Amino acid sequence: MNTIRAGIILTHRFTLNALANFVDVLRLAADEGDGSRPIRCRWHVMSPTSTPIIASCGIQTSPTSALIDPKSLDYVVVIGGLLRGDGKIDDAIRRYLLRANLSGSRLIGICTGSFVLCRLGLMKDRRCCISWYHNREFRDEFDDIEPITDAVYVVDGDRITCSGGVGASLTAAHLVESHFGHSLAQKALHIMQIDRARPGATLQPAPPLIRVCKDASVTRALIVMEQNLSKPIAISQIAETLHMSTRKLQRLFDKHLGCGPLTAYLHLRLRHAHWMLSGGVPTVDVVLETGFANRSQFSAAFKRVYGLSASEVSHQAALHAGPSALVRLEADRRIFSLTHAQEGQVCI
Repeated sequence: MNTIRAGIILTHRFTLNALANFVDVLRLAADEGDGSRPIRCRWHVMSPTSTPIIASCGIQTSPTSALIDPKSLDYVVVIGGLLRGDGKIDDAIRRYLLRANLSGSRLIGICTGSFVLCRLGLMKDRRCCISWYHNREFRDEFDDIEPITDAVYVVDGDRITCSGGVGASLTAAHLVESHFGHSLAQKALHIMQIDRARPGATLQPAPPLIRVCKDASVTRALIVMEQNLSKPIAISQIAETLHMSTRKLQRLFDKHLGCGPLTAYLHLRLRHAHWMLSGGVPTVDVVLETGFANRSQFSAAFKRVYGLSASEVSHQAALHAGPSALVRLEADRRIFSLTHAQEGQVCI
């Protein structure tokens, strides 16, 4: 029988959620029922010592295996966690990962496990997915690798990198589907109450822009964006309005919001679109109001962000809202609060 054999390496202060999400999909896909028998999938938490590994939440996980010959594994998975302090790997693991690379092993970096692969030079000329939350740290450390922060996971040949969180489940589901087909992957996700498998290009949940932003330039840029939703203007034009270079504006957005101005602009437009659809506005009018070139371009962007089609949102609105929906929603219509903007706060 075809099997998935995964060797997992945990950094000190790793993210427990990422480990649980990744392993549980394999566990649920491994058995015919829910007896957790590792028939189709086998996984090992590997370590050069028997010392328990401490997660970022303080819970200790004991290794189940020494470092296994990478040639006998289908995937070598590195799960990271806290970047600051002691989220490092020891020399034995460093040598092991370099040997795994030379042997042609397929390597997976989950959460900040991608940082580990990059530090070892194992992501050269590869696309690397990270969480938007770690965008600034990544750019500060790796100036020769462009991070991808708008996808939940990225497959680039024999490298897979994942943003973490629920993305770890979707990455594992991708492996299951690759080996055993869509049905088994879907079974595992359904048991975990995740509605369906998603491609890696699915956008990460939008950065929480509702938070204090102390930088006045970012605040002003967001106001300009909101004032130009139906006819989006170039980021270079926004930068010029603020009397700065486009590169500087990019750095400010990365620093204060964890995403670039283009991503922030897109989410502003799509949130406005969601509000309109929820109020019963026809999709054709929403497309025009939010400045998309055509309906297909809008529909693709909307579904990547919200995981639902525009028609599904419209249908739900029709079921749960009356003709006065737009009136009731008017109080929440503003994407950016000018009152808070005067205080230098982003309220998207």
